[in-house]
Amino acid sequence: MRKRVVITGLGAISPLGLNVDDSWQAALSGTSGVGLISHFDTSDFKTKIGAEVKGFDPKDHFEHREARRLDRVSQMAVVAAKQAVEHAQLEINDENRSSIGAIIGSGIGGIGTLQDQIRLYEKSGPGRISPFLIPMMLVDTPGGILAIHLKIQGSNMAIVTACATGTNAIGEGTEAIRRGQVDVMLAGGSEAALVPIAVAGMDSMTALISTSNDDPQSASKPFDKERNGFVMGEGSAVMVLESLEHAEARGATILAEVSGYGSTNDAHHISAPAENGRGAADSMRMALENADLEPESIDYINAHGTSTHLNDKSETAAIKTVFGEAAYDTPISSTKSMTGHLMGASGALEGMFCTMALVDDIMPPTINHRNPDPECDLDYVPNKARKKKLNHVMSNSFGFGGHNATIILSKMNGAAG
Repeated sequence: MRKRVVITGLGAISPLGLNVDDSWQAALSGTSGVGLISHFDTSDFKTKIGAEVKGFDPKDHFEHREARRLDRVSQMAVVAAKQAVEHAQLEINDENRSSIGAIIGSGIGGIGTLQDQIRLYEKSGPGRISPFLIPMMLVDTPGGILAIHLKIQGSNMAIVTACATGTNAIGEGTEAIRRGQVDVMLAGGSEAALVPIAVAGMDSMTALISTSNDDPQSASKPFDKERNGFVMGEGSAVMVLESLEHAEARGATILAEVSGYGSTNDAHHISAPAENGRGAADSMRMALENADLEPESIDYINAHGTSTHLNDKSETAAIKTVFGEAAYDTPISSTKSMTGHLMGASGALEGMFCTMALVDDIMPPTINHRNPDPECDLDYVPNKARKKKLNHVMSNSFGFGGHNATIILSKMNGAAG
């Protein structure tokens, strides 16, 4: 029998709040985290909106010198990881630090630092480039830095599967515990790509990004007939995963179990999903088989739901393919309607939302859902959170390159042991 893996701690820095509770309560109230971009001058950009993290000051968490040597993507990851460890009441010491690992992913890593240093190079030449450029920009730096801060010495790596990254990190962290590589894994994602070069790149992909600059809070409208693209977001989310035996031995409070994981590839197009959602359907089937569950057992789906025309249509088709008639009885919502799309961190944040949904027996809404699309005709929990007894929930994430990842989380009751 395989090891059971449970979630015992959560941490989040999101467009909805600087911790899990604030982010979760804002999601339940249908609050939008989208606004006009303040990080840089958007005068020359078609897209002027984003879901920024508000009020995050690295000086509250790092000494001045260290803050200057960490890209924002690493800063947020470290803070989210520390929150998760504190939430889990996990004591790290010489006896256990080698059995605690981290899988922290990012779609783009320290792109802000890279952009700034390229500008400096072009202005002043190679002699002015920071000696910290390379470690600040690498995708694996957030995991490495949080390991230094927390003094954990187990397996440590980064996952990079574009917008599927955060969900793959949770799934692969679960598998590492199942195969006995570590007892505890910090798993999640971080993204800080609301910088000029990344927004400009998305601007050029006009079918993907929303330019609803006049009404930012209504710009992200997954599954709505009037949807016109996703809204870029930033943030980080990390969860503490443990083997059930380890959690029980230390008397941890168990929030949920990671019961299923699936990961596939479309092999279709570098940025567009297959219209019939074939790869996404395969990922969901794999997760259900891994969890030994039938589709009818899933009480709620947190959709990838980006608010692009093709993604929402293809994900709806994939859910119908896997769930059959049960698709019409399964509530679905996209929290990206509120948080925007955190890209490499999105699946991790949505995993947090799914965990809290299980704990509180309530499903967050899809806001801005006002004009039903005949091609997206399922129950998307429109505009208002809904209470429901939840036992098994599914979370989907799909990324450029055709990457698909699905996790299933299941209810656990009370304290372990």
